This record gives sequence, C-alpha cells and structure tokens, in this order.
Amino acid sequence: MGSRHVLPLILSLCCSASLAHAESDVVVQSLIMPAWVQHEGRTRPLSVGMPLVDGDRLTTGGQARVLLRSADGSDIKLGENATLTLSQLSKQRSDPTLFTAFLDVARGAFRFTTSAVAKLRHRDVSIRVADATIGIRGTDVWGKDGEDKRVVCLIEGKISVQGKDSASFVMDKALTFYEMPKDLPIKAVAPVPTDKLAKWALETEISPKQGAATRSGSWKVTLFAVNDDTQALSAYDEWRNAGYDVKIHPIAASNGYQYQLLITQLATRADAEHLAASVQGKMGALEPTVSH
Repeated sequence: MGSRHVLPLILSLCCSASLAHAESDVVVQSLIMPAWVQHEGRTRPLSVGMPLVDGDRLTTGGQARVLLRSADGSDIKLGENATLTLSQLSKQRSDPTLFTAFLDVARGAFRFTTSAVAKLRHRDVSIRVADATIGIRGTDVWGKDGEDKRVVCLIEGKISVQGKDSASFVMDKALTFYEMPKDLPIKAVAPVPTDKLAKWALETEISPKQGAATRSGSWKVTLFAVNDDTQALSAYDEWRNAGYDVKIHPIAASNGYQYQLLITQLATRADAEHLAASVQGKMGALEPTVSH
C-alpha cells in the first residue's frame, strides 16, 4: 500500500471533524479516553466536537470521563465503565425552546445538570437507570448503576421516579437520595451526607490535569512515528479500537514519508503529560512526547 492510500484517510478525518460543528441535539464537549460510540452498528472512538444522534450508544473505559452538551444547554456527564444509549432526541422545530430526550444508563455513573440559563427553557427529559425511570424538570441529578447497588441523588430541583414495579414518587428536596439494592426493594429517600456527595461527584467530573481533550484544546501527544504506511494504518486501527481518538500526520522525508500517530486537542500541557504517561508502553508508544 502506497502513501496515496493514506492521504484520502486523512482527508476523510478532516471532513468528519468539520461535520462535528453542525447543529446537533447532543455534542461531545470534553472527554478522558478511552471511550467509544456505537452508531448504526459501527463502533469508533468518541471524539470532542462529535455530534450524537438517536440510537447512539456510548461506552467508557477505566478512568474515562465524558461531558456532553444537549441542545437545551444541559450537561450530561458519564463516569468510567459506563454505558449510555441516547434516544428520542429532538429540539422541536416548531418550538425551539422544547428539548426532548430519553437517556438509558445501562451501567456506571452519570450526572445531568441544567445551567441557570437552560432552566428558562422547556424540556422533557427522562433517564432510565437500574430499572427506574426518572423524569427531569430542570434540575441537577446524579445516579449510578453499580455492581452491588444503584443510587439516585437529587442535588437540586425536582424529579419524578417510577420503578420497575410501577410504584412512583416525587423527589423535590435538594440533597436527598435513595438506593436500589440488587433484587431488593427501594430504600426510603434520605438526606445525603456531604462527604458522600463529594465522592460521588468525582466519579463523573473531568478534573484538571487528568488527560482531558476539549473542543478548544491545543496540546497534543505524539505516540510514535513510523516510516511504513501499512504499519501506520495498522497502529491507527489498533489505537482507535482501543478507544483513543488518534490521527495520522504524514511528514515528508528524503526517502518518502514518516507517519506520526497523534492524540490532539488536549486541554493543557498538564493534561497532555498525564495522557502521555498513562499510555506509555502501550501498543508501541514507548516514548510518547508532548507538544503545543
């Protein structure tokens, strides 16, 4: 395979990036890799700026985080080892102030937060977690479908909850939560201890210096470089299958081309350094380097 086969790939990647800026009901704002999206039966790494549509299924790996922004201005956060399926997405064209969505959290931690400005807009959002469906009406809610138990915590606002047994109730007191132990009845709603809430919040938060990529990020990590385009494409596939949004950058050399494998759009130098350290030694990245 000659270098002429690599260039169309690079061009297609550029086109995909430009499509990310198109209007969408949900867009990836920031992420810590590895993370994937399954779209129409095809799985690829999640990337910042990527527009998401009905039926998309997101999965995160260990230590990963994802921040999504919905059309109504709300934030949807995912923690590590989580799975989220998006459906019923719609910013009503007849009424642009109305946004609808159904978020199915099959596992892991999530947080849905509506900003002060977004609270002025109308929405009909439901979240299914651990056999319960939560109706959102402008609020801040955290939840998790864990190995041993499931938790829903109302940080602010109001939610309606309907369990798998069709029992329903309303939560309208801030900083309260309930647990759903596996195969046991839902526990009574109770105040959440401050230390527990802080610990939960960290499970979905993208903290500084943890390797985050953002839409405005300008730092990059060069994983390694090779002189053979077939080897470059093989490495490209391997890294992307592993949930990393890598790119190939060809550099003209005296005897042809050298192909760099990059991860771009890291938020800060510290984020890039953290990512470089976390992938060092993996899949051929023996000495990854950081640059601006």
